[in-house]
Amino acid sequence: MSFTEPDEPGETVPAPEPGSPENAIEVTDPRAMRALAHPARIAILQRLVIDGPATATECAETAMLSPSACSYHLRALARHGFVEEDTASAADGRHRPWRARMVTVSFSSSPDRPEAVKAAGRLLAETVQARTEEVRHAYLERQADYPPEWRSAATQHNDVLHVTPDELAEVTSRLAAVLSEYRRLDASDRPAGSRRVQAVFDLTPWFRPDSES
Repeated sequence: MSFTEPDEPGETVPAPEPGSPENAIEVTDPRAMRALAHPARIAILQRLVIDGPATATECAETAMLSPSACSYHLRALARHGFVEEDTASAADGRHRPWRARMVTVSFSSSPDRPEAVKAAGRLLAETVQARTEEVRHAYLERQADYPPEWRSAATQHNDVLHVTPDELAEVTSRLAAVLSEYRRLDASDRPAGSRRVQAVFDLTPWFRPDSES
């Protein structure tokens, strides 16, 4: 266990565990990025993070695959450390649950990275975006079937900001802090009536890199 600088003399404050929402694990291996850059694997990892340990059969419905195909993808994720078998949750020897080894990962395709890392990062970013759009599309297809209070509360907000880089970083930090209050990965923390909602905000530079405004 690592420790951050103590708040008070003599007091130690544990640093967030690597892979926790507060301390994302940075993925820099292009092979690991490419392994994760598959729609079914993103869906499987999300299932294990949000709902806890599950067997390949239980993950199969989420990934819309057969249990055998799901097992293949779980093993691929395990080879790169994203998931692992959870023997402690096994009810018997016939069922093999899997668990996520990390809740949050980060990756980069910035220009200063090697070309292989940039290409893998772009591929992974596109896969994550496609998964995000898939969830929204599924909601829009059945929007009329949802209760009025949920239709009213659900929204897609678009805006334009004129900010400095420091201000943009502050906006990102403040939004992330608000969202984190409602993450509630532990089911016991969720109030009655709460349901799962995808939360996405995308703060994208909307100017040419050689422009001044």
